[in-house]
Amino acid sequence: MEKLKRYIVFLIGLFINSLGVSLITKADLGTSPISSIPYVLSLNFPFTLGQFTIAFSLLLIGCVILGFGVYTEVLADVAMLPGESFVRAVSSTWKTEFGSTKVAFDVSLAVIAAVLSLLFAHRLDGVREGTIIAALLVGFIARLFGRRLAFLGPRLFHTNEKSSDGQTAAASVSADISISAGSSVLDGSSVSADDKAPAPYKVIVIGRQYGSGGHDIGKELAEKLGFAFYDNEIIQMTAGSTGYTPKFVQEHEENITNSFLYDLVSQMYIYSDTREAPRDAIFESEGEVIRSLADQGNCVILGRCADYFLRDRQDCLKVYLHAPEDYRVKRIMDMEDLSEEDARRKVRRMDRRRSDNYHYYTRRIWGHSGNYDLTIDTGIGAEAVEEIICRTLELKH
Repeated sequence: MEKLKRYIVFLIGLFINSLGVSLITKADLGTSPISSIPYVLSLNFPFTLGQFTIAFSLLLIGCVILGFGVYTEVLADVAMLPGESFVRAVSSTWKTEFGSTKVAFDVSLAVIAAVLSLLFAHRLDGVREGTIIAALLVGFIARLFGRRLAFLGPRLFHTNEKSSDGQTAAASVSADISISAGSSVLDGSSVSADDKAPAPYKVIVIGRQYGSGGHDIGKELAEKLGFAFYDNEIIQMTAGSTGYTPKFVQEHEENITNSFLYDLVSQMYIYSDTREAPRDAIFESEGEVIRSLADQGNCVILGRCADYFLRDRQDCLKVYLHAPEDYRVKRIMDMEDLSEEDARRKVRRMDRRRSDNYHYYTRRIWGHSGNYDLTIDTGIGAEAVEEIICRTLELKH
């Protein structure tokens, strides 16, 4: 009986919604966003608004179903459709970038189909708006399913989240870190494995707004405590484990400008079983590097979602450094010899990129106090900030 009531209310809601759309349309001042595309099409073609709405809905539903089908195909990891296998073979043989090859392949198929249609029927048949929409949305939807349902693989097939290749890469990262840890420079001297403090180690991770002075504070703090300091070193280690150059890693880490566009551009990698989208690979590799560094000894780690990667470690002090925008703009003007307008624009751009990157990969809000043990305004001075962090570290341990 309860379910029947719910369906009755649902049908009433559908009727009210339809009446609302009809009234808005009759006012001749436009229509609701969800009905705008079918409405425009109904004004220019011999079909009603309702017919176009049904067709539009079926297209979107079809894209969702097809996207889920692609996701399950990739999840099974036993065989691939001929088209995707062909692209993978081409990209592996000629060492081309998988995403670009897939886009070129899809575009070529659509163009050939359009040419054949014009050649045989003298009009476009079979290649329509839906072709373009499906090409853009199916991989995007499959990628979203992959992110949201990442837990399904290990549960269905009783495997670890990382494949054997991933474990090998992680082992390689640990080996590289073990080698480089002995040559980390602290106060002008090297630190050998024998000098490490016994576990559990003290680890400080610092997230920071651009221009707040996080790098300088982190480095001075590490020198004061006798800890290793990792910032650009993470780029070098990530480059070694991913095969990308350090410059490429630096340009692509913490640098998502629009998560929707990124998913749209990176959708083709859903078909690849050998390569991830470059930013995804960099993010995962940096996570392995950061976790391995935290296992090596006492250290200060700067940025790169380190608070998220080490969120379950009790020996980790998570710090977020911020400052008023005017304070940060002035620092950037002095450090980079920029005008006030250029400095302000850069501060806002870098903060937005870091925030978008953090939220995209962690689904958390960058700078939110609940993600950190300490949030400090660096406007009070570097020495005061370092003193607060040191005191908190003592209390925590």
